[in-house]
Amino acid sequence: MSLFADYNLPFAIAIGVMLVLGLLQFVGLGDFDLDADLDADAAAGDPTGAGLGGALTTLLGLGKVPLFVWLMVFLLLFAVIGIAVQAFAESLTGAPLYSWLAALLAGGASLPATALVARPLGAIMPRDETSAVALDTLVGRRGTVTTGRATKGSPARTRVYDRHGQAHFLMVEPHEDASEILEGDEVLIVRRDGQTFYGVPLTERKLAPM
Repeated sequence: MSLFADYNLPFAIAIGVMLVLGLLQFVGLGDFDLDADLDADAAAGDPTGAGLGGALTTLLGLGKVPLFVWLMVFLLLFAVIGIAVQAFAESLTGAPLYSWLAALLAGGASLPATALVARPLGAIMPRDETSAVALDTLVGRRGTVTTGRATKGSPARTRVYDRHGQAHFLMVEPHEDASEILEGDEVLIVRRDGQTFYGVPLTERKLAPM
């Protein structure tokens, strides 16, 4: 049985795509090392984002390994299972299946197989911790006004550290209309509206330092 026969064309293409992606990643011409935790900012801001979509990605094993690794495993399993299906069909009936039918069967089998492989693979492969955080996670943290004076409708640049110690520079307005926050003041970020955050000066609330 030849890999390049017409009935094995979908699986030959899958192997070709896998090799091309791997080569591009190796030489640095592609940036495919994506985390499977997709659109984290939207999911964190909208709890419904973790509903059906979150369950589906968990079921497929997408959260266990980076998306690029998941895709490479899927393509490899798709090709291997597809060729095995064609070989079995030929030995059983004397002829392989139609290529589209074999691809359909291989695709259906490859999804759960990829999830099964991704779980132990994700446990053993080294992974870099990401310092990326959703903007909404900065609400409730403290910051310092670095530039300007914040008044209603006139935000000031404020430095806030996330849980990883990474500094973020936000535009912050006072939460209370009559309040103002001066340069150098510490603030507590209490809410977010788009790209604008709202804070309360710590001196007004007399909060003890952390």
